[in-house]
Amino acid sequence: MNSWRAERLSQLPAYLFVEIDRRKREALDAGRDVIDFGVGDPSDPTPQFIVDRMAEAIRDPANHRYALGVGMLELRRTVVDFFAQRYGVSLDPDSEVVVLLGSKEGIGHLPTAVVNPGDVVLAPEPGYPVYVSGTIFAGGTCHTMPLAERNGWLPVLEDIPAEVRRRAKLMWLNYPNNPTAAVAPLSFFEEAVAFARKHNILIAQDAPYCEIYFNSPPPSILQVEGAKDVAIEFHSLSKTFNMTGWRIAFAVGNREVLAALAKVKSNLDSGLFQAIQHAGIAALRGINRPEIREQIEVYRRRRDVAVAGFREAGWPVAAPQATFYVWAKCPPGVDSMTATSRVLDEADVVVVPGAGFGPAGEGYVRLALTVSEERTREAVGRIAKITW
Repeated sequence: MNSWRAERLSQLPAYLFVEIDRRKREALDAGRDVIDFGVGDPSDPTPQFIVDRMAEAIRDPANHRYALGVGMLELRRTVVDFFAQRYGVSLDPDSEVVVLLGSKEGIGHLPTAVVNPGDVVLAPEPGYPVYVSGTIFAGGTCHTMPLAERNGWLPVLEDIPAEVRRRAKLMWLNYPNNPTAAVAPLSFFEEAVAFARKHNILIAQDAPYCEIYFNSPPPSILQVEGAKDVAIEFHSLSKTFNMTGWRIAFAVGNREVLAALAKVKSNLDSGLFQAIQHAGIAALRGINRPEIREQIEVYRRRRDVAVAGFREAGWPVAAPQATFYVWAKCPPGVDSMTATSRVLDEADVVVVPGAGFGPAGEGYVRLALTVSEERTREAVGRIAKITW
């Protein structure tokens, strides 16, 4: 009897966080006190002013119907205002903004909108697994761009082979970066835009962590002159506003690409619940409220505790300048899976192996700073007791 499973599913790599969650649950079921730095899901609540706007909007029957289209005009105009104030970039709310059901949805659907079978997609490694899985679903072929510490975790574009450049249709960038926490300077985006123009490649810059920064605000690729000719950028409210479960994000940039993405979405979903869109308007308009800035300071304090603790334990680690991740180098001679397993088995602490983000991530582990300062201090203290 034939299998009901499509062959493309066999091409997908195992989704990293499913296996980590399984092992964590085994430890919890055994009654162990597990401290979890695994999935990047903020543990702090959504700010009350956003919840209040949602509560008001959900009582309005006008928001109970299908929310068809690319998002409420008021939300798209709010995105335009945010981009003008934050980046000095002008956008057309009618053609250069598309509201998404979380950025993961848009990232997964983009290759279906722009990639033909056999086209090459350039994906960073280590990198977010959905860049690869979306390519597979669209029938494309992935070519990985290795990221390395010696290059500041930026891809070396000139290392991409000439034949790959010729066939490439789409290039993924992700800064501030997950998992490495690297920040790309505007000069790199200028280089990337020039490269994309020369080789007729679309850039998709994934930027869900742009508002979680500890010093200088990270740039947008759309600040580069002419970037909208060859680029779009994904932004999410999930991490900035502790709204991961709300599933609200947006894409901005090249209007032809966004129209293609919108066409895919119109055939596969019916838009984002309008009450959540109203909450998103409140969130973006409240980006400079004290409680949002205080959340960044919470991450800064957790970062400082984690970095100091790992350094004391002999793990080389740089203090990230953005995101809520710490990218820690494993002890000498220890691979990332071994380090992850031993940290869980001997310290009851969950971290993510760098190899789970691709072979270029080997030798590192990632921590998400979604655990309280007190528990972070306890976790690094436990890890320090492991003899390597």
